[in-house]
Amino acid sequence: MIIIGIWEIMALLRLMKRTNILRQRKNYGDKKNLSTTNKLCQLNQVLPRDNNVRITSAQLDVKDSVPRDAKRPIDPLDLTFSDPVAAFKSKSMKELIRAYVCFQLCSFDYVVENNAKVKDEIHIRPTLDRLRQFGVKPLLDYSVEEDLSKEEAERREVKSSISEAGDENKEGTIKKYHLEKSFADRRYKVSSARTYFYLNEASCERNMDIFIKCVEAVSTASVGTGMIAIKLTALGRPQLLLQLSEVIMRARQYMSEVVGGEGAVLAHHTSPEELKKKFEDAHITDAAPVKKFLNELQSDNEGVIHLFPWSGILNENYELSETFQVPDIKTGRMVKLMTQLTRKEEEMFRNMIRRLNNIATIADKLNVRIMIDAEQTYFQPAISRLTLEMMRKYNTRRPVVFNTYQTYLKDTWSEVKTDLEQAERQKFYFGAKIVRGAYIEQERARALAMGYPDPTNPTYQATTECYHRTLMECLKKMKQYKDQGIDPKRLAIMVASHNEDTVRFAIEKMKEIGISPEDKVICFGQLLGMCDYVTFPLGQSGYSVYKYIPYGPVKEVLPYLSRRAHENCAILAKINKEKKLLMSEILRRLRSGQLFYKPDGHYTPV
Repeated sequence: MIIIGIWEIMALLRLMKRTNILRQRKNYGDKKNLSTTNKLCQLNQVLPRDNNVRITSAQLDVKDSVPRDAKRPIDPLDLTFSDPVAAFKSKSMKELIRAYVCFQLCSFDYVVENNAKVKDEIHIRPTLDRLRQFGVKPLLDYSVEEDLSKEEAERREVKSSISEAGDENKEGTIKKYHLEKSFADRRYKVSSARTYFYLNEASCERNMDIFIKCVEAVSTASVGTGMIAIKLTALGRPQLLLQLSEVIMRARQYMSEVVGGEGAVLAHHTSPEELKKKFEDAHITDAAPVKKFLNELQSDNEGVIHLFPWSGILNENYELSETFQVPDIKTGRMVKLMTQLTRKEEEMFRNMIRRLNNIATIADKLNVRIMIDAEQTYFQPAISRLTLEMMRKYNTRRPVVFNTYQTYLKDTWSEVKTDLEQAERQKFYFGAKIVRGAYIEQERARALAMGYPDPTNPTYQATTECYHRTLMECLKKMKQYKDQGIDPKRLAIMVASHNEDTVRFAIEKMKEIGISPEDKVICFGQLLGMCDYVTFPLGQSGYSVYKYIPYGPVKEVLPYLSRRAHENCAILAKINKEKKLLMSEILRRLRSGQLFYKPDGHYTPV
């Protein structure tokens, strides 16, 4: 039996660097038909440094898409995900060894804790062409994160989370949606999500420009199948999301008090007539403000009430402070649900909406999907509300905007069910990315410190059950549409998971329900460099699958990547299956004389 240690592998890497294979690749890169990937990487290196750079299709060579009637090569799928040949046929020997060494090194505390010394050697150069050749599509995630000290991060967050008019701590406010200074550094106990700290409106404009360039870049490199991920905290002042989140939760409380029941506002299924009857019984309908409120109530085509004109929130002239008022059921006096904003803060909100609209408009035009990332629960009601309104506006012909649902939260299933109902009633396409979630440890610590109920599932298994239940809710809706002769493409779901059991569950349920990969309604997603033994067999078997690609200049992406490496050290030390499969394939190639194997895929992504 051949045994190879880390240092022997690194010696082999050095030997391979002196072989013709690297010279051949360099020559290939110098040819006129330089791959889309290399061009994109070159542009990405300068992207944030020059806001005038604009990537267009004229600047990148893109392979023609395969004709619709062409038969795509499809491999059988091993649902145990244990075939190293299928898993790594997209990798050269050098890439296999590098991956194995990285996994090994990242399991050593010393290497991770001293990663700053080797940062400049790490190069983020995603080979998008290679991914496509093996049936995998890109999801670009602009992962630049400022390398801020804890003190500076806290200073910025405190400054940007409190209104200039003051943080009113009056009766009826919900403390969860107010700043807690001990958690002002939102990176605390978070490794798998990049974090933006508000500096000023100019920095938000810069982020918008970068996201737009990212849309343009992926549109030219993915032939109409590309996606990008964005965060709303990159586009506006956190205080606005906090206050809007509190309004939404106070509105839910109000509806529960007035009409009874619990849950989302939409779940009450109360008509304007029923609410008017409640006010009449309370003898408050004679007041002019109450009459005005009742006259302005909106309901959808099934009569479900909306307290506020949410559809107008994407209007850049929307006035937040004057919109969110409800009658007190006891006195009839109008009560504001949102604390007062200054004129400057109202303008900041309009700026955030403008940026969001600009990104979505260009994405819609270029046929790129936008994944709006979930964030902490104290921001999430606002993020979800804005995302749903974006869906209503832009998802009229196909899913352009996707919301993200974190299944470590207890309420996720009910939120998805409610949002599916709204999409069906209001006839827009529904897009969802389902994840386990990135903030569970921080959420638990914050809830304990501030004294509000823990919003998270108590165990890993409970989160898995929530994930599967949420996914099944979406699959059942797809089956319902198919049975009724409605296009199932009105739903689009990304199963974003590194858990083999969850991926298997999704595939088995797709087969049970009669959903095929060609229906293009379910896709899968994993991070670049992780779970390749799941991603590539899926792509090579005809399933729609994406690699989540951290993207940006090396020096600016490294604070985020090095933080992930440090905080995921324990996890990386336990990735035994992937390491075993890597070593198995390395040894197989050594035994079979495939030291200089050159990946050459002929697969086409769904």
